[in-house]
Amino acid sequence: MAGVAKTKKAPEVFISEADEYLFAQGTHYDIYKKLGAHPSVENGKKGMFFAVWAPHALQVHVFGTFNGWEETQYLMKKKGPGGIYELFIPGVGTGEMYKFLITAPDGRKLYKADPFANYAEKRPGTASITTDISHFKWTDSVWMEERAGKDMNREPLAVYECHIGSWMKHPDGTEDGFYNYREFADRLVSYLKEVKFTHVELMGVAEHPFDGSWGYQVTGYYAPTSRYGTPEDFAYLINTLHRNKIGVILDWVPAHFPKDAHGLAEFDGEPLFEHPDPRLGEHPDWGTKIFNYGKNEVKNFLIANALFWIKEFHIDGLRVDAVASMLYLDYGKKDGEWVPNKFGGNKNLEAIEFFKHFNSVIRGTFPGVMTIAEESTAWPLVTGPIDKGGLDFSFKWNMGWMHDFCEYMKLDPYFRKNDHYAMTFAMSYNSSENYILPLSHDEVVHLKCSMVNKMPGLRADKYANLRAGYAYMFGHEGKKLLFMGQEFAQEREWSEARELDWYMLQDELNSGMLEYVKTLLNLYRKYPCLHEIDNDWNGFEWVNADDAERSTYSFIRRSSDGKNSLLFVLNMTPVERKDYSVGVPKKKSYKLILNSDDKAFGGNGAEIPASIRATAEPCDYKPYRITFDLPASSAAVFMF
Repeated sequence: MAGVAKTKKAPEVFISEADEYLFAQGTHYDIYKKLGAHPSVENGKKGMFFAVWAPHALQVHVFGTFNGWEETQYLMKKKGPGGIYELFIPGVGTGEMYKFLITAPDGRKLYKADPFANYAEKRPGTASITTDISHFKWTDSVWMEERAGKDMNREPLAVYECHIGSWMKHPDGTEDGFYNYREFADRLVSYLKEVKFTHVELMGVAEHPFDGSWGYQVTGYYAPTSRYGTPEDFAYLINTLHRNKIGVILDWVPAHFPKDAHGLAEFDGEPLFEHPDPRLGEHPDWGTKIFNYGKNEVKNFLIANALFWIKEFHIDGLRVDAVASMLYLDYGKKDGEWVPNKFGGNKNLEAIEFFKHFNSVIRGTFPGVMTIAEESTAWPLVTGPIDKGGLDFSFKWNMGWMHDFCEYMKLDPYFRKNDHYAMTFAMSYNSSENYILPLSHDEVVHLKCSMVNKMPGLRADKYANLRAGYAYMFGHEGKKLLFMGQEFAQEREWSEARELDWYMLQDELNSGMLEYVKTLLNLYRKYPCLHEIDNDWNGFEWVNADDAERSTYSFIRRSSDGKNSLLFVLNMTPVERKDYSVGVPKKKSYKLILNSDDKAFGGNGAEIPASIRATAEPCDYKPYRITFDLPASSAAVFMF
């Protein structure tokens, strides 16, 4: 198993002129190994090397538990015009809390956490903690080697979006009930060996002061949150998931940061990480600051941070939050609250260049690592190549599909015929990007209801609707993402303050839903036609997209070798369709591999023949047909 290796002798850490030059150019991708706090040796003495970027400061002190919090004992030295301050303090080891005391140009004293710290005091404390993340012994080399050779566009990608603090609470009665990263690793792996998602997307890992932000208002970009343990505990989590063939995606938030006094806002008494013009540097709706994407050092801070998680913690992908808010200067702003670009438009030219730089560095250096854009508009070529004007993300969340799906499924089935094409529209633009179909945490909070409670009808009807909806999702082109709890149809909305309603698995509707999602995931991973061609019409064909009157849909998924194609037939009304005929391309037997109304899934147990022979009767513009009784509110999948 992974663990902690023998402590190596600390190298001497110092900042050279080359470091200063590269940082000022925005291309020092290892800057986190120099700025921050690092064990070092000077003149034969062990200690801690501190360095911080604060160009507007009059002076900077570092203080902490190592000197009884005496604020002015250790004055840091300014390196040069770039504004980096440094100091080596002999005798300081790991596990010491510290802060920087920054004297602002107007004389104010600012008590700041270290922007490059790898460990922080557990909230509500705000100090940074000295540590050394270089000693963890990784044992995931098989995973890492295999990852480098994969094209994730052609691989199964089924993401389990997960919030560590509320997935499961510790039964020991402690105030927060948080599992340590290590305990969480063991429990999650055990669960995901059963429910076969390919990847976990972890929400809110970077250090943040407020639980209610879910980790989207970050103060410690280089520190795994101490709510759940140490950086080495976090490394254990990633290592354990990798050893069990589960990938890890992190939420990453370069769009904005909070105004907390110890954080990045006005770090040295002046706008430093944020744009100095509030029309460019603040989100009025969110009450947060916006990074200055035109400043080299800020771009370096962010891109080096992305590389930090990939290199130091073996992360397999970064899901970039709120991309649209970065691309549009007027996002969430009224007239007068934003400034047009030099061409008079609303595109943030500096953010566009930032994304191109970000993706070229990450995907060029680590081709097996995914970058995923949560982008909610029709911005073109988010996943397109840079040389064609694209941003070059690996994948984009298909928010349009999500919205259409949720709005359709919420409708009383009687009215679905009037919105029939909401469920077919996404295929009309599907080839424009590499998409992930997301049913994320955002869809099950703020009175939007859980997935199952969005559905119409009585309780059993809701579950039948959701089973049919999930079959449509897993059959549709695009990778898959499901937020925790939705795999067993949790009925309450999600709250970060409590664990998932695991007790519901004692109910046969919920245990049946979990069994159903397991079956869908197994089919998704087993059949290449469901994941190999996800962004063009070679992998998908509508059989009947136009049966609005009966609210049924049928389509075929194909793989590149043409073998083991799957026919999906969906009935979105609570009316059984007797002697339902669907057109098929070949005169052969069609083998039933999924019936969502099966009793094992919590259904009514309506039966469909295990194998149906096609007859030479044209149907749906196809030369042959199969005929069977299609159960109410159900999905049937056939292999041929």
